[in-house]
Amino acid sequence: MRFGKQRLIVAFAAAALAATALFAQQQSPRKSAEMVLNGKKISVDYGSPSMRGRKIMGDLVPYGQVWRTGANKATHLTTEADLVIGGVNVPKGTYTLFTVPNASGWKLIINKQTGQWGIPYKPEYEKEELARVDMKVSKLSAPVEAFTISLDKAGAGGVLKMDWENTSASVNFTEKK
Repeated sequence: MRFGKQRLIVAFAAAALAATALFAQQQSPRKSAEMVLNGKKISVDYGSPSMRGRKIMGDLVPYGQVWRTGANKATHLTTEADLVIGGVNVPKGTYTLFTVPNASGWKLIINKQTGQWGIPYKPEYEKEELARVDMKVSKLSAPVEAFTISLDKAGAGGVLKMDWENTSASVNFTEKK
């Protein structure tokens, strides 16, 4: 009888854990942005949280602190091309993206380490940073409910754009020649 109760407790715990994970995924589903630049694929995989009536910039996403740039598992950039992002050489490969938002401008952190959870940003992660690049910030004309990352063609290269609430942050990139 005792063995049966232990099995039941373990089964309930496993079900509760699975339900919690499913709830988190539904609240912040995984999304991706993709584009092809000169025949080479570039993609970003990220968690897309929603506003759900909350104040985002400067509150849920604090200014002046490293943000996971999405939700749950860290955001990843994968590129088949050697890129120049915001003036910095980024060799082909997979990187984790973090940001430091501010009202007047953001920093995009391109980190060589992958596989980490989104938070906290640990001091040892700084040793793996490829670069911190400036992002332009603008105000959106209408609120964006769900955090969205896009990759769009721009001139001979592209633009990596992040939109949420009333804020848009962007940085241009090209293929390294």
